[in-house]
Amino acid sequence: MATTDDDRRPKYQRIADSLREAIQSGEYGPGDRLPGENDLMTTHGVARMTARQALGVLRDEGIAEARKGAGVFVRAFRPIRRHGIQRLTRDQWGNGRSIWSADSENRVLEVDRVPVSEETAPDRVSTVLNLADGEVTCVRRRRFVLDGKPVLLATSYLPMPLVAGSAITQEDTGPGGTYARLAELGHEPVHFREEIRSHMPSKDEATQLSMATGTPVILASRTAFTDRGRPVEVNEMTLDAASYVLEYDFDASPAITPAND
Repeated sequence: MATTDDDRRPKYQRIADSLREAIQSGEYGPGDRLPGENDLMTTHGVARMTARQALGVLRDEGIAEARKGAGVFVRAFRPIRRHGIQRLTRDQWGNGRSIWSADSENRVLEVDRVPVSEETAPDRVSTVLNLADGEVTCVRRRRFVLDGKPVLLATSYLPMPLVAGSAITQEDTGPGGTYARLAELGHEPVHFREEIRSHMPSKDEATQLSMATGTPVILASRTAFTDRGRPVEVNEMTLDAASYVLEYDFDASPAITPAND
């Protein structure tokens, strides 16, 4: 009898596949306890290490989570659908709503850390903002928590001469957030550019986001431009990839390139 490619795969991967299929079919729902190491050892006739590796695959994929002393459970956390275009429209922040509220779908998205400081921006940011050497920026750092789980780190850089003395330099920027305040200052953002990439998290990122081993992060860097093409903010975001779905819904139209001042 011929050996199939599946037969040659490590047994722990085949066990993980069967558990994943059971989850996807609804046999195990969100919050349900998965078979433990002893159960898998008996059912599949494998050693404890093989059973542990199989469960580890699901944890690393963000499908399951371990609860100390209780076992491994199907992760109940609902992914956040990040609406990449609609969340940045003027109808959102111009009417006093936070752009982050477009993602949370009436769930409570909390910001538990908002340190604001004056700093010299990294070279990559200074280049995008067209800053002079040593020019100081207003830096706003936030950590967002949804359903008790940290999901996003965000750091915004804005030229200090543009925002000095405004609510942007305070923890609470007021209704509509930073973009509404920029509009009041005569620097309304009308165009945005986002760059998306991913990598495995640093130790600090994994700690701040309480991430499971093996889960990558999504890096989104957004630049906001005025109608004259002046960059007024760079926002660098780190997202827990297991927590997000990135959605882009837009009509076909000519590309718009911001003009230079």
